[in-house]
Amino acid sequence: FGPFKDTNSMLVMGIVALGLVVFSQLATRNIAMVPQGLQNFAEWIVESLVDFLGGIMGPSLARKTFWFYATVFLFILSANWFGLLPGVGSVGWGHPNAEGHLEHISHPILRGANADLNMTLALACSFFLCWILWSIRSNGVGGFLSHIFVYHGDATGVMRVLLVVIFFLVGFLEVISIMIRPVSLTFRLFGNVYAGESLLELMLTLGGRIGFLTALPFYFLELMVGAIQALVFTLLTAVFTSLMCRH
Repeated sequence: FGPFKDTNSMLVMGIVALGLVVFSQLATRNIAMVPQGLQNFAEWIVESLVDFLGGIMGPSLARKTFWFYATVFLFILSANWFGLLPGVGSVGWGHPNAEGHLEHISHPILRGANADLNMTLALACSFFLCWILWSIRSNGVGGFLSHIFVYHGDATGVMRVLLVVIFFLVGFLEVISIMIRPVSLTFRLFGNVYAGESLLELMLTLGGRIGFLTALPFYFLELMVGAIQALVFTLLTAVFTSLMCRH
């Protein structure tokens, strides 16, 4: 589209995001004190996420950061499940076999959003930026650095001096750990989703004419994995925030 280059995974990202927006609009267009239908379902989702995050981060911090974690969880879950719909990843251009049938779809029209490393990296980097802002807002710049490098125990004398030095040195390891978090979040989500899609394609190929039957058990497995990975990403990022911001 002019200078803007779109990809099949970005297209899926847009479709999923638009679907969530439409769902939200339909669920909240006629708000009632006694919820029914879509409103009831939407409120159940929100309340469940608030309670889940509150148990990890505390009610106050959970409500302040809810906008991010609810969005991340719902988007990852929806994108993972959308990638399992028939036609996603299996309709497009590829290499024909000797009989003239497509043996492998190398350029699908639609591709699972989280099977693209760029998407999972963007999610991880977005969290990392938010984490820095939340940490500084909660502790201040001095408190942020103090949390990483400074000893806060009750030891005295030589033991206190020793612990101060140790905590200062360990702080550098903590900085490395913090920098690695976006990388681990990126590859954990990408690896699980990409591996699941590859497994389904392999089962379809090995099964021949009954490939859909050989892939069926793994299809339901991937439905579960899609939900688990959305929960794991949300849980880990919430724990990282709680460790720094919750007093």
